[in-house]
Amino acid sequence: MTTATVVHAHEETADRGSVSRDHRLVRRHAVLRLLADHMREGRIRFIVGDDSIVVGPGRPGERNVTVRVYRERMFRAIAAAGNLGLGEAYMDGDFEVEVGTLEDFVAILLRNRLDEAIKTDPVVLLRVLLQRAQAVLRGKRDNIHRHYDLGNDLFESFLDSSLTYSCGYAQTVDDDVDQLQRQKLDRICQKLRLRRDETLLDIGCGFGGLLLHAAQNYGIKGKGITISDEQFKLGNARIGAAGLDGRIQIVSEDFTRCSGQYDKVVSVGMMEHVPRKEYGVYFRQIRERLREGGLGLVHALGCNAARNVHDPFIQKYVFPASNQPRLSEIARGLEQNKLAILDVENMIRHYALTGRRWLERFEQNVSRLDAGKYDERFKRMWRYYFACGIAATDNGSDTALYQVLFTTYRADHPTLHRV
Repeated sequence: MTTATVVHAHEETADRGSVSRDHRLVRRHAVLRLLADHMREGRIRFIVGDDSIVVGPGRPGERNVTVRVYRERMFRAIAAAGNLGLGEAYMDGDFEVEVGTLEDFVAILLRNRLDEAIKTDPVVLLRVLLQRAQAVLRGKRDNIHRHYDLGNDLFESFLDSSLTYSCGYAQTVDDDVDQLQRQKLDRICQKLRLRRDETLLDIGCGFGGLLLHAAQNYGIKGKGITISDEQFKLGNARIGAAGLDGRIQIVSEDFTRCSGQYDKVVSVGMMEHVPRKEYGVYFRQIRERLREGGLGLVHALGCNAARNVHDPFIQKYVFPASNQPRLSEIARGLEQNKLAILDVENMIRHYALTGRRWLERFEQNVSRLDAGKYDERFKRMWRYYFACGIAATDNGSDTALYQVLFTTYRADHPTLHRV
């Protein structure tokens, strides 16, 4: 094997006679030179055929990974489309991480801001923007179906027993996925100060995990709304199995058409799917559904930066037309509807641990998924989705997870301490 350490993308190779080989090396060199010029921490060893190429300082205590490259088109994909290209290369089996993990590899790239260094090909960028525009035109219901109605067996393969698909809350780093979600649900209920026979509206309720928890442990009555057919059917089946038909229900309804008034209103992991043009009606509906003196809480994966950059991989393969709201957008929506903010908490440090637990469960159960329904490329896409979520929330400063507690101006005095 020919071994070379890249300082300025230098590489030795045993085959200089092939023109096509030289062309591949040029493409490879461009990406490797970019990595070498921008990496300030961590080390990546690329094994390409008989070549071993190392980039990064690799100081003690930093992440080190080894990546086996099976097809050199991977480098062209990265150069042309950044994270989208890298994700598609992984989905196509163009590389594997042999030492370290896939999330370690993505984390190194993120920590060194390689996403900013790589200028996406304008044609690729235009194609992604067109896909996002098409997703927006398809509308919320179709975009929700494309993710949340993929199949309950898929979500059961990685979620906890309550099927809660949002960031959990950790008491220790060893908490399992059920503990993470039970602690999160209980914390939300405590923040809302739920009491027996109070009414709760859950906007974007998923499979009803929060409603079930609140009814079983706090004695509330309530309603959840969703536009996912599968969530509607399975959520109500779970409510029936728990013997809570008379206290809580899930209805198939767009939040813009919701009616009635409730003592408490909650929305967990929903705002990310609300088009920005509907932020006004989203917060107006929250205010109109909330009784005077009531409490509300919005939990959303947010953007902790001045500009919300939509990741092209997530937009294309996972959550079409999704957004990450800025805290200023949440605050403005509440202020414009005379809802007073009581508490703001950024829980992003709990997301990476939640993602790791999801990935662990997925790997434990992936072999049971129907191969005809979920092919190998889909499974690799799902792994890359988890890896991106773990890496971004554990190593980036632009991603946040906001829980914002609020009330009407005529509310009782708040408690002295945060839950």
